[in-house]
Amino acid sequence: MYRFLQKNHRTVFYTAWFLLGLFQAAFTYLIDDEAYYWTYSRFLDWGYFDHPPMIGLLIKMGYAIFPNEIGVRLFPLLLNVFSLFLIEQLTDKKNPFLFYTIAFSIAALQLSGFIAVPDIPLIFFTALFFVCYKRFVQTWSLLHTFLLALSTVLLFYSKYHAVLIVFFTLLSNKKLFTKYQTYLAGFIVLLLFAPHLWWQYQHDWVSFRYHLFESNVDPYKPTYTIEYIIGQLLIAGPIAGFILLPAAFLYKPTSTTEKALQFTLWGVYIFFFISSFRGRIEANWTAPVLVPLMILSHQYLASHQRWSKWLLRLLPVTLVMVTAARVFMIVDILPVRAVKKMYHYWHKWPAVMKEKTKGLPVVFFSSYQQASKYWFYTGQPTFSINHYRGRKNNFNFWPIEDSLLGKPVYYVERYNPETFSDSLITGIGTMGYRYVPSYASFSRVHIATGKKKYKLGEKEKTLAMHCSFEIPQEHKKYILSHSDLQDSVIVAVFDKWKWIKDIPVSLSLREMVDSKEKTLTISPELEPGTYYLRFAIKNGFLHATHSSHKIKLVVD
Repeated sequence: MYRFLQKNHRTVFYTAWFLLGLFQAAFTYLIDDEAYYWTYSRFLDWGYFDHPPMIGLLIKMGYAIFPNEIGVRLFPLLLNVFSLFLIEQLTDKKNPFLFYTIAFSIAALQLSGFIAVPDIPLIFFTALFFVCYKRFVQTWSLLHTFLLALSTVLLFYSKYHAVLIVFFTLLSNKKLFTKYQTYLAGFIVLLLFAPHLWWQYQHDWVSFRYHLFESNVDPYKPTYTIEYIIGQLLIAGPIAGFILLPAAFLYKPTSTTEKALQFTLWGVYIFFFISSFRGRIEANWTAPVLVPLMILSHQYLASHQRWSKWLLRLLPVTLVMVTAARVFMIVDILPVRAVKKMYHYWHKWPAVMKEKTKGLPVVFFSSYQQASKYWFYTGQPTFSINHYRGRKNNFNFWPIEDSLLGKPVYYVERYNPETFSDSLITGIGTMGYRYVPSYASFSRVHIATGKKKYKLGEKEKTLAMHCSFEIPQEHKKYILSHSDLQDSVIVAVFDKWKWIKDIPVSLSLREMVDSKEKTLTISPELEPGTYYLRFAIKNGFLHATHSSHKIKLVVD
């Protein structure tokens, strides 16, 4: 047995890693975000509100083979395995058993390596990018130029954080700016990434506006920075993080590629550390640094036996923790609400709700995750009507709302179940539901103002906004044929952090169809300061939903 392992250790390691992930994928319920990305695959496109399309494509391919949890996770799992293989190839001081120890010491690679989220292809294409970069700087050939460009564009199609990888790599090697191959690679990337940029242009650069200006802008709390630091220690270990992180930072690069890896490691960590002063940072946002972390820590530990021995001694602790976590993800035995909510609260009740809603489409209130997960586990089409005080998501862009217009549906909400005559107690809370014979919401109606920024002087009491109205053809027909609509329009006022108040507007959907544009006047009655306005349309008992971009208002 020992001789067999000595001879076939690499095959055993990668096979075991894959089979463990496959077993976990088969018996673990989808987490909320996975279900949302599964809905991406139902509407395959060049872009989405939240992310580029790579994760949707991977799920689409896997689900076509296995229409279940395994199919959703199949290609992300394979990419997780291939990521480790590429990372191992980038370790110049070959020590496979040390590499296996490092891999098994990072719990995040094991417990999330099978999950269908954008971080998995991001990690894989980060590793592939550095493999191609290594060959590119060794041989400035056209072939390696194209391969570097291809790996870069696939990196960009995975997640927007990819730009940090490329930026810090360029920063690490000024010689790149003197080579025409660098500019040729950049041109190829731009050419291949153009379909996504065109999608963004068609959707008014929605993803960039959201990520750069509209998301993660809560007032700063010191806990954000503290949570970020602790989160990175946990992602890098959790136990081994106290060894791997110092080892990676202490290692002195001996090649151009290792220098790029170190610049990326420092750069990404510092970038998100600074970002933590702007708002809360999710621990997984630094996921691509696992690539340089593993490589650089391996290089350092290969020459420091005392450090590597401590890593080996601590490995059993990590493996026990990982094994326990694997069991808790599959079997509902841990009395921890967060774990139950993530992995076990969707057992049985979707089938009961499907029976009660007679298989009709279901509209969820302001929960794209619940809508997606319910759709996956029942096969019942769903829609999320998103509240104007929250954020948009891709349900605002998919044609689902159009297809439900005027059709019978069931409306489901867990925020005010006591207001419904029918309800169902579930693991995620009591869900109120009601039958709607002719559904009509209007989140696809867009009110555009002539300016993106308005200013009110000290003595000015009213604000005039020239507005135009963009209404899909299906909605126009519905509005014109239904004179009994109970619609209303408001202008919601927000300061930098929260909702302030609503201002009613004298405007109806019928007027929007008839006039196409109109000057609206409101009386904000606000203290001096900077605010943001947003139009919202309400119909009947349904909550008001997004109907414009954010509009800046400065009151002197």
